[in-house]
Amino acid sequence: MPSPHLLPDDADARRSVEPVICYPTDTLPNADLPLYLAARAGAAKVGEVVVAPRDAASIEVPAGHFLRVSSVEGAQVGDLNLFNAADLTERFYSGKTRALHGTHVSTGDQLWSNFPTLRPMATVVDDTLNWYGIDEFGGSVHDVIGTRCDPYTGQVLAGKDYHHCCHSNLTRAVAEARNLPLWEAEAQVHDVLNVFMCTGFTRDTGQYFMKASPVRPGDYLEMFAEIDLLAVLSACPGGDCSAEHTSDAAACYPLLMEVFKPTNNALDGWSSPPVNAYDRSHGT
Repeated sequence: MPSPHLLPDDADARRSVEPVICYPTDTLPNADLPLYLAARAGAAKVGEVVVAPRDAASIEVPAGHFLRVSSVEGAQVGDLNLFNAADLTERFYSGKTRALHGTHVSTGDQLWSNFPTLRPMATVVDDTLNWYGIDEFGGSVHDVIGTRCDPYTGQVLAGKDYHHCCHSNLTRAVAEARNLPLWEAEAQVHDVLNVFMCTGFTRDTGQYFMKASPVRPGDYLEMFAEIDLLAVLSACPGGDCSAEHTSDAAACYPLLMEVFKPTNNALDGWSSPPVNAYDRSHGT
């Protein structure tokens, strides 16, 4: 325990300083939601994959298509990785997405890629759980604060090897999707979008918490692919994450990924966002 220190005379004044938003988003290029929604209205399904409980699967999502992640049988959360389909080194950057849009994402928010590209990879266009908001505990849905359940932390906390946590599931799915050895695929797996997961931070200790997801069969999160994507999803071994997230004890259910293609000319004038314009020749 840290040693206690005397309360300074101006403690209340220091605590009462007004916060400042780190990254004001007024100048961010706005996603053209009306265009995307109009294109979605006439889109046809061109692919799907069922993600088995305690497992992961991948699907290709061409730029200008839509990816829908759905609950189909029971309350289930999923860990989503996104990659540039042609270059796995460009991948979803949960930390910068969190800094720009907040701890949880919903309709209108964009999912950003890592440096040096730093551009929108996808835009959330529909979310059947956007009614949830922020609850009395500070919890909300679709977080970009958690990492992913993994075997290394499990070994540290419990001294056990567990092979169906999301990190391991994602590793195997990436390896299969790109015919990579497991060690090489593991290096590409990254912090996730926790689809349907309800999380927050405790007010007293600041610890990351989870609670039973409000997701029900038929709920979905849908996004527009701003670039060609490889989407990799793990159906978390914690099920709805009401009690634990690395276990064979929780009730787990499959998740469904579907891809929809707009009709011809539905996206006239649209193009994928360019890579970040920062001039790297001067060094970072």
